[in-house]
Amino acid sequence: MRETLAEWRPAVDSAIERVLPREIDEAYLTEFFGPATYRYDPESIQRALADPVWDLLDRGGKRWRPVVFLTLVEAFGEDPEAFLPYATIPEILHTGTIIVDDVEDGAAKRRGGPALHHVYGEDVALNAGNAMYFLPLKIITHDPGDLPAERRLAAYEMLMSELNRTHLGQGMDIHWHNQREANVGVDEYLEMCACKTGCLGRIVARLAAIVTGQSDRVERRVARYAEEMSVAFQIGDDILDVEHSLDRAGAFGKEFGNDVREGKKTLLVIRAVQEADPDEAERLQSILAADENSDEEVETALSILERTGSVDYARERAVDLAASARSHLDGLGLEPGPAATLADFTEFVVERDR
Repeated sequence: MRETLAEWRPAVDSAIERVLPREIDEAYLTEFFGPATYRYDPESIQRALADPVWDLLDRGGKRWRPVVFLTLVEAFGEDPEAFLPYATIPEILHTGTIIVDDVEDGAAKRRGGPALHHVYGEDVALNAGNAMYFLPLKIITHDPGDLPAERRLAAYEMLMSELNRTHLGQGMDIHWHNQREANVGVDEYLEMCACKTGCLGRIVARLAAIVTGQSDRVERRVARYAEEMSVAFQIGDDILDVEHSLDRAGAFGKEFGNDVREGKKTLLVIRAVQEADPDEAERLQSILAADENSDEEVETALSILERTGSVDYARERAVDLAASARSHLDGLGLEPGPAATLADFTEFVVERDR
């Protein structure tokens, strides 16, 4: 699976460069956004938009969303290279969400370096992140695949619908972060993930189905596949944060105990509160509700998560979601090779170690 990701990454990044070049000039601005009313300032757009976005992209990232898109296209019997411009859409959107998320969460690190708002300022980070929500729409209006008008309209309407739902999930997550005493259940957490992370997965799958002209039934089934796989991926992220923190390894450049310090209501936390004795549950909740925590307090919270079996519980839920995701691919008449790769992705998102 890592070989598949590595194989496609250079092509995906080259396609992103055609949408957002590393070097901004007036010719690009005029072609992509239309003639200036008076005069563009390419230098300011370079510094406030292209530089921070490429700073983050160049730090890494798995690019699994565009690769899933391309694999789905191939599974539908089409040439994935012909649809490379559309593969950039989920990656550009994902980049925008994490830039904005880091500002809203007050995150210190991202992908081994300072979060962008610490480098460029909150104003630049928020503007760059927000711009990445809208830039993909230009891909559709520029119509690189010469799609029929009805497919372009369907893709546009789908993006608007899913992006609205994405912000519902982010709203839930923000409220739980700000109101740390909020009582969150497993179903509410999973719905937040389905909206916030799952909608990006749904965009991947629905876009692949739309641009290749699949039926509504196929679109719904692959959307469920991608949504459940994405929720499993998010749970896997929560698990990795705890596991890397327990051995002080510092998961992918994040702070030690990052989720605990941010007071995040993860599936592990919800389970621990349910399973711990009342004193330990209260202690865990008080640590999560605090504005700041010492390393000792973070270690206490992590030990409660470990003792209550929360890691194993979360992993079981992720494994179940991955299996359910695979089941949605059955009976769709997909090409065997890429169908096997799509099934492998559901295992990769759960079993990865970073």
